[in-house]
Amino acid sequence: MRQKSRTDAPPRPAGVETADDATVIERSRHEPERFATLFTRHAPALKRYVIRRLGLDPAEDIVAETFATAFQHRESYDLAYGDARPWLYGIATNLIGRHRRREIGLYRALSRTGADSVIEPFTDEVDQRVAAGGARRRLAAALAGLPRGHRDTLLLVTWTDLTYEQAAQALGVPVGTVRSRVNRARSKLRRVLGDIDPTATDEGTDR
Repeated sequence: MRQKSRTDAPPRPAGVETADDATVIERSRHEPERFATLFTRHAPALKRYVIRRLGLDPAEDIVAETFATAFQHRESYDLAYGDARPWLYGIATNLIGRHRRREIGLYRALSRTGADSVIEPFTDEVDQRVAAGGARRRLAAALAGLPRGHRDTLLLVTWTDLTYEQAAQALGVPVGTVRSRVNRARSKLRRVLGDIDPTATDEGTDR
């Protein structure tokens, strides 16, 4: 397993700055306005992730605070990592942790009503099977019952494009811890949902 290097950063659309995130951060240390490039690149996906975790209301504030915190700490960013997403998702995950009661409340409400957008990404993965027979509600209840560390790790590797190594970087834990947490969380969800696994990923690849 290897950590993505600066040359592994995702391609950028034509017409925008093509320097990788590390270069943008490095330049922003002398030209602060350049940091806005990171917001343009990553804020939409980060906001979608926060909405999935907490709903719409706090999402804009959390995303704004994520980038404000990143800007304040840009001098300490390790420029060996060309892709800043793990860093940004790590900051956002810490901020989401302040809203743990809200997140658990959303899952518990969904477990009672079966009608909420919070777990739509999971149901997309398994088509209508999760919705059948109250499985959606059981999934929400299972997510609410996961320890915070397991839930954070599971949702990072399920709801974002981060690899296992990048999730480890985001959370500040070893890759083995990420794999262990994901495996344990998925085992619990499988016990709740029978043979339906809405969090399946291709573990044979470098995730």
